[in-house]
Amino acid sequence: MRRILVTGANKGIGLALTKAILSDHDDTFVYLGSRDRGRGEAARASLVSAEPTWAERVQCIELDVSSDASVQAAAANIADALDAPLYGVVNNAGIGDGSADLHDVLNVNTLGTARVCEAFLPLLEARGGRVVNVTSASGPNFVHDCSAAQQRFFVDDSHSWPQLKAFMDACLAYPDEAAFGAAGLGTGKAYGLSKACGNTYTLLLARLNPDLRINACTPGFIETDMTRPYAESTGRTPESMGMKPPAEGTRSAMFLLFDEPQGNGRFYGSDAQRSPLDRYRAPGSPPFTG
Repeated sequence: MRRILVTGANKGIGLALTKAILSDHDDTFVYLGSRDRGRGEAARASLVSAEPTWAERVQCIELDVSSDASVQAAAANIADALDAPLYGVVNNAGIGDGSADLHDVLNVNTLGTARVCEAFLPLLEARGGRVVNVTSASGPNFVHDCSAAQQRFFVDDSHSWPQLKAFMDACLAYPDEAAFGAAGLGTGKAYGLSKACGNTYTLLLARLNPDLRINACTPGFIETDMTRPYAESTGRTPESMGMKPPAEGTRSAMFLLFDEPQGNGRFYGSDAQRSPLDRYRAPGSPPFTG
């Protein structure tokens, strides 16, 4: 049985991904990570109600990626129950610009991914274990608007975690948009910055763990609790803006979990094709080969 942890799995893309894993691969067991246990158990119940045979293949795990203690407790609980290494970890939990300030967005979207990886990598299969970091096309879009020097920073695979952490700490000290601009970081938009840092973290993590399969991906423009307010603010429906349902946001993550992506530490578009870290690549266009 291939055991997989999915964070932020009680709704949206995380729940859709959990459903896809259970539906498409009979030899899988999913730890459904949820910041709120009640919502996690409700999500599990909805899956089992739809397909009762999944009852023995999905378990709710209380896991708040913004909390060191919560992540460590979740890792300890799973470690106690494991009779074999984890097959994969999907870092899906995230928040958007409307949720909080830069500190909170980085704490969930980038530091949260790092917390989970630090706690759960020791539980992964030593050779071939999978890590999928769900980032966003907002990352490459953010990098594209940066200065040439900052663009080089984000695509450099030689960074250490202390270097990346120091960079984020410096960003937290900038007082306003003008300071971000002076530093070559465009407008300093919190969500894009956090996802660009998430992609850079994927690069360094893959370099440090060459025996694992570690990659990042964007789910695409998906209707979720994070994106729906954006549509509402424009007076349009999510569908009219081109947002797709959560089930259509699982393609890249499923590819990185179960297929054979070439290379490591790479970023994939919503069409499961390799994409650059410093500019947007539209789904259906030729894969990035740089």
